[in-house]
Amino acid sequence: MSLPSSVDVAIIGAGASGLGAAHSLEGSGPSVIVLEARDRLGGRAWTVQASPEVTFDVGCGWLHSADKNSFVPIAKQLGFELNKDLPPWRERAYGNAFPQNERDDFIRAMDAFYERLWQAAQKGKDQPASLSLEPGNRWNPMIDAISTYINGCELAEMSTLDWDAYEDSELNWRVRRGYGALIVAYGAPCPVALNCDVTLIDHSGKRVRVETSRGTLTAKKVIVTVPTNLIADEAIRFSPPLPTKVDAAAGLPLGVDDKVMLALEGAEAFPKEANLRGATMRTEMGTYHIRPFGQPCIEGFFGGSFARQLEEAGEGAVAAHSIDEISGLLGNDIRRKLKPLYESRWARDPFARGSYSHALPGHAGDRAVLAAPVDGRLFFAGEATSPTFFTTAHGARDSGERAAKEVLAALGKP
Repeated sequence: MSLPSSVDVAIIGAGASGLGAAHSLEGSGPSVIVLEARDRLGGRAWTVQASPEVTFDVGCGWLHSADKNSFVPIAKQLGFELNKDLPPWRERAYGNAFPQNERDDFIRAMDAFYERLWQAAQKGKDQPASLSLEPGNRWNPMIDAISTYINGCELAEMSTLDWDAYEDSELNWRVRRGYGALIVAYGAPCPVALNCDVTLIDHSGKRVRVETSRGTLTAKKVIVTVPTNLIADEAIRFSPPLPTKVDAAAGLPLGVDDKVMLALEGAEAFPKEANLRGATMRTEMGTYHIRPFGQPCIEGFFGGSFARQLEEAGEGAVAAHSIDEISGLLGNDIRRKLKPLYESRWARDPFARGSYSHALPGHAGDRAVLAAPVDGRLFFAGEATSPTFFTTAHGARDSGERAAKEVLAALGKP
């Protein structure tokens, strides 16, 4: 849509958070525009058709805490089929790369680690999560690898109190047509200006002036929903400066998680929804989902500093490493059956610069600092501002709804 010269509320970012805010303001009176730097809706939620047979969520793919996830009723309302099969993380191992006795030993070690981590959190000291590892335990590198999948970072960079604050009902569902596709459908009715990169938010005058790549507009209120790395790097500047917000965003950096989709020839010979991971005593490893939704493919997942290294190695490096690792686990014969289809590079994405937030040790309180309004005119949302559902799309959406309610209260609307 065209860019108006003035609105009541400008929302920066058309990810789940910005769209949640726009939906919450709909019909309440104020004029609204969502400003999105990309040429699409969804932000870090993005579904692509990787091949005629394979749908791929390049970004978020699981409806975590599905019994509390606000996108579940939205999916039902919009006619999106939900898959409630068990996720392949613990229960389903494929091949002999990770024998059951070793897998059981690993899970015992990981559960014991989580118990120590919980006990450390109860003491209220915001220390690195790595301090809860048992010194010398053979499974420590793999436990660290799990952290890179969950948090986008190694345990040394993870706040113990932030880990404890996260709410997880351990009920994880999926969207058959793609989580990204669901969020795009959810955002379709919203007033969005695409290819509109915001560079400056000037709140020095009576109205807030927003400078963008498509021109300038003014607003009574602004809701900022962009990823923390953009705020910390001052890709979007505030005038007057907001050093408290910049510092809080820097304490909540986006870790890195990347996915790769590989076509699998002769897929019928492999089980659906199987998990493949080796008993590898190193953190630099992938985890693989064989035939998600029964599709003829293998989906790979990498996190933390290793995912960042693969991105830095250049386009195609994630797929090449995945094929090498899978061949090492299942035998070299599978190599000719695998073909790269698509891979993410979220750290290299200029409008994300990472995957999702984690609090650095000592910075668990920064989520509340980042979420706090400024002068009743600037409001902040996004997954990083969620007190308990951070790192998730529904946490982002809910934070947008919270910010919209704050805006309406500031406008004197019931």
